[in-house]
Amino acid sequence: MDGEAIEPVRYRPGDRVLVTGAGGMVGRAVLAHFAAAGTPVTALVVDAVPGLSADRVIVGDVRDVAAVRKALDGATAVVHLAAIPSPEHHPAEEVFGNNALGTFTVLEQAGIAGIRRAVIASSYSVTGLPFAPGVRMPAYLPVDEALPIQVEDAYALSKQADEATAAMMWWRHQLSVVALRFPFLGGRERLAARAEQYARDPGAGAKELWSYLDLRDAARACDLALSGPEPGYRVIGLAAPLTLAPYPTGALLDAFLPLVPRRTVFPGRRVPLDLARAEHLLSFRAEHELPIAEHELPALSKEP
Repeated sequence: MDGEAIEPVRYRPGDRVLVTGAGGMVGRAVLAHFAAAGTPVTALVVDAVPGLSADRVIVGDVRDVAAVRKALDGATAVVHLAAIPSPEHHPAEEVFGNNALGTFTVLEQAGIAGIRRAVIASSYSVTGLPFAPGVRMPAYLPVDEALPIQVEDAYALSKQADEATAAMMWWRHQLSVVALRFPFLGGRERLAARAEQYARDPGAGAKELWSYLDLRDAARACDLALSGPEPGYRVIGLAAPLTLAPYPTGALLDAFLPLVPRRTVFPGRRVPLDLARAEHLLSFRAEHELPIAEHELPALSKEP
């Protein structure tokens, strides 16, 4: 009837999910997770990709309103992963413009369509630390979601804009959005290679606090974020509970971040990130950890 309020479609586990950026590393892991759960998925990809674990595939750009509307047909939730994943290989204007407009377009069209649950891929890089051209130190440890940011690169700025857009969509459309701040992600081989790098050169991991997350855990977190938290906007940091470095965290911090205040102690290889919000809001704890034997940190050579 005219004037009658329409109850918006709510997401229930098993409903159709739109996954953007579905052909990427994280996207494929999310598709595999939902396929194993029997959840119907629409995959939105910018170029045709064979072999996707999705029963519906749309080729289009996340900045294209028509393509996004087509991809949203029948969906009751969104996992938005499409983005240029670093500032290192594209002009700054392209990185920021692509990422920020893509996120706005996907969430805006989802809100207009009456969808009420979405997850977006944010990043630990939103802090500004990983890609900073100079030395940047966190204000304190462990890093949590309230850490003051020090953005200097276009990718970090795009993630800051993504999070602001997600917050606005709650007020604009009552679209609940969880922004997951992912650390370094990978499968076993990629993570093992990074662990070997940190073993040889432990300082190389200081900007990312030696943190990581297995792709399977990242995919599971996306699923949990669609149905877990109360309605609203949430930022949630994620990581495995232990670092990718084979050395005690306290020794690493003494060597590479000695002036950063610590609000707690870090026994063993405990990651210097606060994971309490992920556990409290999502009941999430990483299940796939790379087995790494702990060793004493070698004496570091000092320049004369």
